[in-house]
Amino acid sequence: MSERLTKSEIARLEDVSSRLGYKFRDLSLLKRAMTHMSIIGDRQSGESYQRLEFQGDRVLALVVTDMLMAEFLYANEGELARRLTALVRNETCVEVARELDLGSAIYLGSGEAGSGGRRKKAILGDVCEAVIAAIYQDGGFDAARDFIVRNWQPKMHRYNQAQRDSKTELQEWVQGKGHAVPKYAIARRSGPDHAPEFLVSVTVEGLLPMAAAGASKRSAEHAAAYRLLLREGVIEEEEGGANNE
Repeated sequence: MSERLTKSEIARLEDVSSRLGYKFRDLSLLKRAMTHMSIIGDRQSGESYQRLEFQGDRVLALVVTDMLMAEFLYANEGELARRLTALVRNETCVEVARELDLGSAIYLGSGEAGSGGRRKKAILGDVCEAVIAAIYQDGGFDAARDFIVRNWQPKMHRYNQAQRDSKTELQEWVQGKGHAVPKYAIARRSGPDHAPEFLVSVTVEGLLPMAAAGASKRSAEHAAAYRLLLREGVIEEEEGGANNE
């Protein structure tokens, strides 16, 4: 059942909704997602974000898993699991919450507010997940997915910073043998505009070409370079699988 909201609450929540890029039909869902347990004790009424946080965590994991499966076509289970962990962990949710300035709109009890609750990582991370669930309940899975893709997709490739850069390694190996730099070419582009697939081939002087697919030209190039390095015995397959950045 929708909660009756005051005019000031409606204005406050509509501002948050605008930052989220999603228009709520039921703003009371968003209010619940922004309500910390500390204020329920103060008011003796209402619900906190705890149940929504539980649901939002699961929706986030599913959407991020779909994103990873589509983007990293040659990554094995181990690499996908590590990428998933990095993207759904509390620190990433806190980052998104801060980017959207969710802290300024959280409903907190006076004690929690006075102790810096709007800046606490545990609260910000939970609120972020609760917001995902609120969007999911209000607008369905597609709405929640759109929100997650907008805010998590730019963070998907961070894991690569600590991984082997296959294109750089291939170039260094080739130049060390006195050959010209590798050449990359798009062999095929397929799929709809919102979910394309690129097949890219890499050619190295004196070697057979190698091709690999990816959800972007960049990821396909890295996958092709990685596979060529594997084939030539330059590297051994890592526990994390291919690095298709």
